[in-house]
Amino acid sequence: MRMIIGRIIREIGFETFEAGDGQEGLARLEEHGAPDLILADWNMPNMNGYEFVQAVRANTAYDKVQIVMVTTESEVGQITKALDAGANEYVMKPFTADIIRDKLAILGISV
Repeated sequence: MRMIIGRIIREIGFETFEAGDGQEGLARLEEHGAPDLILADWNMPNMNGYEFVQAVRANTAYDKVQIVMVTTESEVGQITKALDAGANEYVMKPFTADIIRDKLAILGISV
């Protein structure tokens, strides 16, 4: 899934870096600084996407970063939980490149 999302984002014109789980994602943020956008999968090992969003939002250095939660979780309660934690948008699997583009447009992100 990570490779598919990375390919879509690169095709749109963004530079990317990837992480296998939330802990690695936090390390990448420390390494690279605040990106314009984070796409995080809810179901990751070690630190899931929900915990990752909470950790990112706890650091004011990342206040302006847009976060899109990508997941199979479709319950309204889970969507609300992710948005309340600080995700700016939500994409449910399966998705297409057009859906990702639409979400980026909603967030005002373009290349």
